[in-house]
Amino acid sequence: MSTGVAVHDNCLDAFQDLKIRKKYKYILYKISDDAKEIILDKAVEAKDCKEYDDFISTLSSTDCRYAVYDFEFEKPGAGIRNKICFYSWIPDTARIKSKMIYAASKDALRKSLTGIAAEIQGTDFDEVEYGTVLEKLSRAH
Repeated sequence: MSTGVAVHDNCLDAFQDLKIRKKYKYILYKISDDAKEIILDKAVEAKDCKEYDDFISTLSSTDCRYAVYDFEFEKPGAGIRNKICFYSWIPDTARIKSKMIYAASKDALRKSLTGIAAEIQGTDFDEVEYGTVLEKLSRAH
């Protein structure tokens, strides 16, 4: 199901800055108030994000968001790895209409971002905590 929500060009530009230029550690996206397009909400530089919890603390328990995070971890015997993760944050406590729009519009953004290593669906903070994401990435790569 698609909602016809468009992806604003600056969403893709910011993603390229994260992926290629390593300018950002994470990016938050949201659906505009008129529900016509996905727009850039916040892009945070690596120097301003010291810990994974800095990223998680920007997620609201009542508002939906999409996010891209440059996840860094150590793989035994292989050293430090970076994997770009796409997050669909749709908390259980968000408004029903918002949850429906975000769930139905996710593919518009997700398919326009090439180079995503893993997709994380979050409805509560346990599903996006560091250990849970690390385990998913370790199994996949």
